[in-house]
Amino acid sequence: MGWTIGVIAALSVFAVGWVVIRGASAVSELQGVETSASQMRTAIAEGDLTKAERIAPRVAEHAANAHSLTSDFIWRGFEFIPWLGANFTAVREVAHIADDVAADAVAPVLEVAADMDLASFGFTGSTLDLAPFAEVQKPLAAASATLSEADLRAQHIDADATLEPLADAVHKMRDVVAEAATVVGALHGASVLLPPMLGVDGPRTYVVAMQNNAELRSSGGIVGSLALLRADNGSISIVRQASTRDFPPLDEPLPLSDSTVALFEDRPGRYMQNITSIPDFTEAGATLALRWEQRFGDVVDGVIAIDAIVAKHLVAATGDLTFGPFTATSETIVPILLSEIYATFPDPVEQDAVFAGAANALFSAALTSGEPQQLISALAASADADRIRIWSAHPDEEKRLAASTLGGALPVDGERGPYVGVLFNDATGGKMDFYTRAEISTAVGVCRGEPITQVTVTWRNTAPVDAAESLPEYVTAGGHYGVDPGDVRTLIAVYGPEGANVRAVDRDGDEDSVQTTMLDTRSVVQHDVLLAPGESTTITVSFDGPGAGDRLTRVQHTPLIEDPNIGRTELVCG
Repeated sequence: MGWTIGVIAALSVFAVGWVVIRGASAVSELQGVETSASQMRTAIAEGDLTKAERIAPRVAEHAANAHSLTSDFIWRGFEFIPWLGANFTAVREVAHIADDVAADAVAPVLEVAADMDLASFGFTGSTLDLAPFAEVQKPLAAASATLSEADLRAQHIDADATLEPLADAVHKMRDVVAEAATVVGALHGASVLLPPMLGVDGPRTYVVAMQNNAELRSSGGIVGSLALLRADNGSISIVRQASTRDFPPLDEPLPLSDSTVALFEDRPGRYMQNITSIPDFTEAGATLALRWEQRFGDVVDGVIAIDAIVAKHLVAATGDLTFGPFTATSETIVPILLSEIYATFPDPVEQDAVFAGAANALFSAALTSGEPQQLISALAASADADRIRIWSAHPDEEKRLAASTLGGALPVDGERGPYVGVLFNDATGGKMDFYTRAEISTAVGVCRGEPITQVTVTWRNTAPVDAAESLPEYVTAGGHYGVDPGDVRTLIAVYGPEGANVRAVDRDGDEDSVQTTMLDTRSVVQHDVLLAPGESTTITVSFDGPGAGDRLTRVQHTPLIEDPNIGRTELVCG
């Protein structure tokens, strides 16, 4: 018996020493992956492919070594130890993901970089060379598939069960892989969609709708100025400009989905300004196209909706922008568009003229000036924040768009976890959302045996106390829509995971009268909130049933002027 115990003790000491030594080596190799990958990304961004190709083998070697060090049966055995096992599992999974990405995604991306002119991305003035896109589709598809799989596996690592330093590393790795998956996925989608959408097979026309976030709508803001773009074999030009004054209200509303009518009655079908209240851009885009075609007779191939914050990113790439009496920088363009114009020009007709000038100057600058790399980065940053939405009248293209973030469709729950969402729609009738701020948090867990997801929204009116006197009437709406000047009235809709049910609704600690309906397969609760300057309110909606209680729950929300703070809190069962 003593001999047996001695052997077991010796083996245990050996095993512990084995995983300690190999674990330290694995961590060192993963640090090497991080350092080399950062250097390679910088080299690619600078167009130095020779340097990137020299670094790539180092990334692959570090990743392969880390994977090998954490894959033997002794390491896997330690994964079953209570409390500590999750840490060993997390290190192994991180190493495995790094190895797969280095081996199967880095090479295709470098191949793409070698085949495209990174200095110009094929731009010559306002023309884009479409020929290279067909050549890079295959390697981008391979890289995108690898990164999507890696992203899914990374999301399923239970970082909450690991020690804090390792949890931080897992979260960082998730962010890097998710960013890479998004960027490469978008590039692959662009390689497939850009040639036909930019007229390689014949001219295309697109309505561009500028959304004003100072008067919120589900997809960003009220529709303000519009333009018709023409794309012909990669050459892009502005054909026509318009404002919402060119689209008087319809006596007979356009067809709308039941969920849109339940939330907003038939207003999106009557008023051009309200079409972007429609939560699903696959419906909103088609409605915008129909309104334009009815008004001007143009055949529309697609609709692109962008909000005012996109202008900030574009001006950073193109340089200062002059329109009307204003010269805007990337730091001043948003307050000019969403606030100063109203103070300078009380007449809405003059405002429209200035907005049209701003849109024309912005489009012209984007099409003719600025570094292409910076323009692409500006558009990518805007797309990542859901500030660009695209609808196509061509079914095959629309199917691909609807499956991406650019399509603006309602999110689909899946292996990466369920979604919850918050929609903000202004009911003040002015431009008071320049002064609103939001915080959103989720809490997931189990209460009395039932899985629960809670969504909490805090909404603030930060307008000055004397807003009624100090702000222009066009901003406050002057009480014309039943809201006292300076107050903000907002419809706040909170939806849960697909198939989940509304369990409880709370506003500032009390039950509140709300509107409930379905948004496709999601239960949604809509509050009508009225806040005076300096006031705030907190809304909490609890969901149970299918999809509730999932730690992978993610939040979608209306793009605001300032991104809301989004966090995760501990579930407290009431």
